[in-house]
Amino acid sequence: MPDMASTERPNWAPESIDLDRPNAARIYDYLLGGAANFAQDRVFADKLLEVMPEAGPAARLNRAFLRRAVRFCVESGIRQFIDIGSGIPTAGNVHEIAQRMDPSCRVLYVDSEPVAVTHSELMLRGNDRAGTLRADLVEPDAILRSDEALRLIDFAEPVAVLMVAVLHFIPDSSAPHAAVTEYVSTMAPGSYLVLSHGVEPPSSDRAEEVEQLYQRSANPGVRRSPDDIARFFTGLDLVEPGLVWTPQWRPELPDDVGEHPEASLVYAGVARKL
Repeated sequence: MPDMASTERPNWAPESIDLDRPNAARIYDYLLGGAANFAQDRVFADKLLEVMPEAGPAARLNRAFLRRAVRFCVESGIRQFIDIGSGIPTAGNVHEIAQRMDPSCRVLYVDSEPVAVTHSELMLRGNDRAGTLRADLVEPDAILRSDEALRLIDFAEPVAVLMVAVLHFIPDSSAPHAAVTEYVSTMAPGSYLVLSHGVEPPSSDRAEEVEQLYQRSANPGVRRSPDDIARFFTGLDLVEPGLVWTPQWRPELPDDVGEHPEASLVYAGVARKL
């Protein structure tokens, strides 16, 4: 992995990368123990952990939900995935999980962050059943009609569309609910929407401090209530156990839930298109 200890631009990094502002994908990478982040991202993440120590465990719980959801989809017959807002590759990527279960599975990774796309391209060399695309979630046509989507995805067959810990960085002014509806309308019956989203924190000085911190980043967070998050699943059939805290979604062991699942900070759900 390239050394990113300094703020100097690595020779592999696209010029479009802003080294001066923390970025959500790189902060998440740092919280997961990755190395694809810069000094400003680490400073931001350390401040976040001072204010909200559960942010680190919450990131890992969200990643664990992704792994369980992908396995569920493969077990349910899905063999193609579009992971939108896929982030920077770290252990347990979608193609690794799915192709371990069935090598025929195909995966398209989509992210707007140049670092995420660059590292995905490096990781996927030699894997003709997976690809990556730099695009924005709120531009469905650019994703669904891209050459990589047409190469990897057969929209006449069921597909799993993943939006894991990404929608809470998209403001209502960008119409994220309308964008999700457009993806769902393209999906064949039997497809799944896999989604996780940070839950609006209770009113407190700590919540205000976190919000002010994110306002200084490249990806200010968006507060949404559980009802707002549930709207993303409109017209779909939520599978059991519904929309719940990440550790509550089909835990591998009962003890994995813990006494305070709300400390995970994130709601998660998987829904089927009938």
